[in-house]
Amino acid sequence: MWTQRIKTGLVTTTAAASLLLLAACGPSPSPAGSSSAPPTSTTPSASASASSMPSQTATMTPSPSATATSAAPAAPALCKAASLTATTDATGGGAAGSVYEKLILTNSGTAACVLEGFAGVSLTADASGEPIGEPATRETTTPVTKIELAPGKSAWAEIRYTQAGNYGDCARVSAAGFRIYPPNDTASLFVAEPHDACSNAGIKLLTVTAFQAV
Repeated sequence: MWTQRIKTGLVTTTAAASLLLLAACGPSPSPAGSSSAPPTSTTPSASASASSMPSQTATMTPSPSATATSAAPAAPALCKAASLTATTDATGGGAAGSVYEKLILTNSGTAACVLEGFAGVSLTADASGEPIGEPATRETTTPVTKIELAPGKSAWAEIRYTQAGNYGDCARVSAAGFRIYPPNDTASLFVAEPHDACSNAGIKLLTVTAFQAV
């Protein structure tokens, strides 16, 4: 009887010791009120990463200063009689009954202008008179060039005057000077320079070259 109690007590004690050992080896109980959910990941989400990246498809709008262009300056207008003065220079000499002189046109205006081509030249009885005889024939050996005349600048052409006495059939008339029409102009200038003219048609006393830059 006593032996049986001892065995029972031994078994009970042994079982209790086993339970204590298992409890010591198992996981510790969570503190009261704590959450058992796993910790939240700190890795940023794909949408958050995408929103923080600069857009690669944004359209670049140029500033007004980048697209603005300066207007090209207007081209100079043709030289007209109203903004020109005319003179002659007879120091070129002469040969075989002819006199060579320079016809000089100067820009007397306030803006640059373009002179290109031949002047119309005739002998006249006075500043407002009609041409006498044939107008000047164009001498085309000098090439036509476009000349831009700044205010105060000049260009010149050569006039050759053949003496009226060289023509036996010349009906002589006294001329007071030259009527000058600038290229592409219907208004004229007058240069006082007395010459004999031939009033009958067919006799050409004058030739003129294209204008050249001084």
